[in-house]
Amino acid sequence: MMPSGARTSTRRAAEPGHASWRWKRCIGVVLAVGAALAGAACAPVPRDAGTIVMASGTDLESANPLVTVHPMSRQVQRHMLFVTLVRLDSALHPVPYFARAWDWDAERRTATFRLDSTLRWHDGVPTTAGDVQFTIERAADSALGSPRRGDLRVVEQVSVQSPWSVEIRFTAPQPELPVVLAELPLAPRHLLDTVPVNRWRTHAFATAPVGNGPFRFVSRLPGRLWRFARNEAFPVAMGGPPRAREVVVAVVDEAATKFAGLVSGELDVAGVSPTMARLVRQDPSLRLLSPPALFSTVLAFNTTRPPFNDGRVRRAVSLAVQRQQLVDAAVAGFGTPAASAIPAGLPVSPAPATAPDAGEQAQTADSLLDAAGWRRAGTERTRRRDGRPLELTLLTVGSGDMAVEQLVQADLAARGIALNIRVVELATFLATVRNPERRFDVVLTGIPGDLALGHLSAMFDSRQRGGALDYTGYHTPPLDSLLNAARTAPPEHAREAWQSVDRLLQRDMPIAWLYHARGVQGTSARLQNVSMDLRGELVTVTRWIRRAP
Repeated sequence: MMPSGARTSTRRAAEPGHASWRWKRCIGVVLAVGAALAGAACAPVPRDAGTIVMASGTDLESANPLVTVHPMSRQVQRHMLFVTLVRLDSALHPVPYFARAWDWDAERRTATFRLDSTLRWHDGVPTTAGDVQFTIERAADSALGSPRRGDLRVVEQVSVQSPWSVEIRFTAPQPELPVVLAELPLAPRHLLDTVPVNRWRTHAFATAPVGNGPFRFVSRLPGRLWRFARNEAFPVAMGGPPRAREVVVAVVDEAATKFAGLVSGELDVAGVSPTMARLVRQDPSLRLLSPPALFSTVLAFNTTRPPFNDGRVRRAVSLAVQRQQLVDAAVAGFGTPAASAIPAGLPVSPAPATAPDAGEQAQTADSLLDAAGWRRAGTERTRRRDGRPLELTLLTVGSGDMAVEQLVQADLAARGIALNIRVVELATFLATVRNPERRFDVVLTGIPGDLALGHLSAMFDSRQRGGALDYTGYHTPPLDSLLNAARTAPPEHAREAWQSVDRLLQRDMPIAWLYHARGVQGTSARLQNVSMDLRGELVTVTRWIRRAP
């Protein structure tokens, strides 16, 4: 075990004099000619008004839309690089996109879609009904382990009627098209159909993609940036070419560096540390946006080994964490303490819960730990069972200034649990939590949600065991049954069906939901037409334009 509060990292520092990335003094982004992004300590390099630079806290996980869970990657895929069959309007109802129109049969079990015949993949190959069929069938394939597999269980069959017509038959009548059809980007059959699904995550397509969306992939510097250019051939009926000439996604992981980039004018969009939100508000050259976000911060327990194979210990840890304090101190109020796995703002969201009594929760946590055999002896601060201390390691990629980790550490210490903090790079984190051997105790992580709540299936459905979001190893037949009922419930019964899922998760506590976030985004005041909502931060990216000085 590591000493309490210890941090480790595999982060590689940029070499001295590196032309594109000088971390100590500048933010660096390589464009066509050298550095075009510089912090307060560097002289800004002019760039074309048609180039928009936005920050991502980590490198994009993958450009393959069927295997990705990274939030920014999913936004780029859905709104920039690829298209979906339909999309959602601001009221979250399906509207035409690649499918220009659709008709239902009398039972509303089969929908026939008429597709835009002018849409091309960026290599010039037409996008057709075959790509729709290919995407849905691959995403539903258990061998791939797509995080959207559970959402696609409502689909019984996909049939190609012609190159520009596709029929989807559902397992039950549908009052409206399932949300997953507006969230799942289409994948190119002509490039991926011969690639074994067990190679999709490592295939070259993941880092050199061919899309069909309003922006096309241009280049990538691993761990540094992704560059996308306007697709001049994007169909007018689907929105036409974007207004910006290019968008650069720069990897900038430090909060102070992001803020410096916004202030200097070298970043146009960046997630802002909540503690710096006030500074953004006070700067007339910047704007602060705080959209609702389907993103939750959680403690995910390894339920396959002690001590978290005992539900009493999991519940005790959850009860020990003072969530309101986390929201106030760690994210400056830009979040909601989580009393449920389901965030607010959705049609199935629960009613707001009454704030719990911290003293009562602490007493219940102590009682649960005592009952599980973890007791304090005399004046010892750390609980023991059979002579072994209750000492755990928290795996994390780091929450900026580490406030969340340290507050959780202090809350658990008060209950007699010694928590060591281990910080690793994202790649190491993902490799650890996805390893079938599960050599970790508990992880602090963010869970990117979706409007259909498909992330809950990806985390807990037995048929998605071993998938990208299976952090806990918790799968039970009762939960499988409840998830299936919730996914297929008609609108008038959907809320109660999802509440049943939530009650079981609260009882067994494979994950302690800490808080549901709000977005905290800083933008340049020169960047116009920016709006953000539950559909994502990039929902209007095709209309973004940077006003010249």
